[in-house]
Amino acid sequence: MGNMDCSGEFIAFAVDTGVLRFGEFTTKAGRPSPYFFNAGLFNDGASLDRLTDFYARAILAAAPPHDMLFGPAYKGIPLAAGTAIALARKGHNLPYGFNRKEAKDHGEGGSLIGAPLVGRVLIIDDVISAGTSVRESVALIRDAGATPAGVVIALDRMERGQGALSAVQEVGQNYGIPVVAVATLDDLLAYLDDRPELAQNLRAVLQYRQRYGIQTS
Repeated sequence: MGNMDCSGEFIAFAVDTGVLRFGEFTTKAGRPSPYFFNAGLFNDGASLDRLTDFYARAILAAAPPHDMLFGPAYKGIPLAAGTAIALARKGHNLPYGFNRKEAKDHGEGGSLIGAPLVGRVLIIDDVISAGTSVRESVALIRDAGATPAGVVIALDRMERGQGALSAVQEVGQNYGIPVVAVATLDDLLAYLDDRPELAQNLRAVLQYRQRYGIQTS
């Protein structure tokens, strides 16, 4: 995980911008959830700038060795571009590339844009829910003769998928690559725990974790 300062700061930023909300929501998996995280709402220049700075900090703190960044279409595209800028500002200039969903038969052709996929490739995404985007990215990277190095996401919900493992743990197990999260459900709970006025939300999130959370040692 990124350092705690970075994680706690990120949760506060997500709440302040309305990207992370508390209330009654339904997840993609049909579960009633007491919180909702929508990274698509980081939709102006200032919030994208801050968001990708958090990604860069998490990468420098915890990511495995890598040679370039890859953003899966579509949400990963601005994330990878912004993170490449944020890393360059911190003295780490890396190539980045992304894919388009539809292959193009004119102009440059193919489905990959930006730097060619070579070496160890770090995938930049928002969250991992079903792991579909990671599966497609890993296939693209391997087809190009490069190596998937890991995945970086904004929030790890730390909840079970179909079985006992979370979507994040399944990615780690299926592809043998680490997943680095800017923040996790534990960081979200620490944020709520610090704010007595949010005690009701804390109780709801704790109950949710008890019901759907992964077993952590």
